[in-house]
Amino acid sequence: SQYDCPGNPIFESVAHENHFQLVLFTRNIFYKNLCCKNFSIKLKEKSYRRTKMSEMRIRPRQVLILIIVFLLVLLMVHRNCKSTCFTGPEYLQAMYAMQQNEELPKIYAITPTYARPQQKAELTRLSQIFMLVPNLHWIIVEDSNNSTQLVRNLLEKSGLTQRSSMLHIKTPAAFKLQNKDPNWIKPRGVEQRNLALNWVRTNVDPDKHSIVYFMDDDNAYSVELFVEMSKTKPGRVSIWPVGLVGGLMVEKPILNTDQTQVIGFNSAWRPERPFPIDMAAFAISIDLLFKFPQAIFSYEVQRGYQETEILRHLTTRQQLQPLANQCRDVLVWHTRTEKTKLTAEEALNKQGKRSDDGLEV
Repeated sequence: SQYDCPGNPIFESVAHENHFQLVLFTRNIFYKNLCCKNFSIKLKEKSYRRTKMSEMRIRPRQVLILIIVFLLVLLMVHRNCKSTCFTGPEYLQAMYAMQQNEELPKIYAITPTYARPQQKAELTRLSQIFMLVPNLHWIIVEDSNNSTQLVRNLLEKSGLTQRSSMLHIKTPAAFKLQNKDPNWIKPRGVEQRNLALNWVRTNVDPDKHSIVYFMDDDNAYSVELFVEMSKTKPGRVSIWPVGLVGGLMVEKPILNTDQTQVIGFNSAWRPERPFPIDMAAFAISIDLLFKFPQAIFSYEVQRGYQETEILRHLTTRQQLQPLANQCRDVLVWHTRTEKTKLTAEEALNKQGKRSDDGLEV
């Protein structure tokens, strides 16, 4: 027809209108499809979330089962702990037992002690050393007719009952210091040290290498000292410097040029003594005490000669074994606790009162 011819204005108008409607129709279909896809994706996401939430949701029955399982595990741990876990002194004893090293020689540390206001403080300080050194055995010898509860309590609370021996012997009245006596006027600790030496000779295996050390309760000791002391060879007496003693900052052995042998001492007080050293300056290999049973302390010696009295039986200067970095390290100090002034306490006592009533100080 005449309207179908291209170039006819009527034809082109109709064609343009049809094209526009086709575009609108196509666009509507595209948007409908797009919306349907988005709607489908959202539905899937909601469904997935519901599934996950249902999986994560714990039912009351499951909660009850979890609680029962937890309580059963807790009960089993508690029962097992009764036989393997410790508290207080029991825990300390178990810990020390685990630390024991059979390769280290045992050191028998002999401590004479006597009742006085500062006794517990002194022994408590020493007990800290024993907690850190597993190869130490503490021989405490009280200047008393009986072992005291104070010392027993201290050993129990420190967990050291299995690594200690409690002895007691009273100093004869003739050799007992009086209140106003200077501490140097009479020999101290003779009875106590000799009793400990007798205990060692009776209870220690002479064929197993071990060491004896005289560990006074008023000195200060480095843990490193006992590491060095463990190097004491069988058949030898080892030696090292001591700080704050004899009027000097340090008393020490003098060694030869190759630092292997003692040839003298720097002592200022009575340097003519064969062994002008402090009791804290040496340790003894146990076999020497069995080889020379006459090696003990004596009341019948001059002041300052107790060290010489025992060492003269066991060794010579030349046979001493220098330790502590060829006697260049100071690992023990001859400190002294000041005598406690208790004038206020004495006034209380006159009134029948005590500041420490019911306490152990």
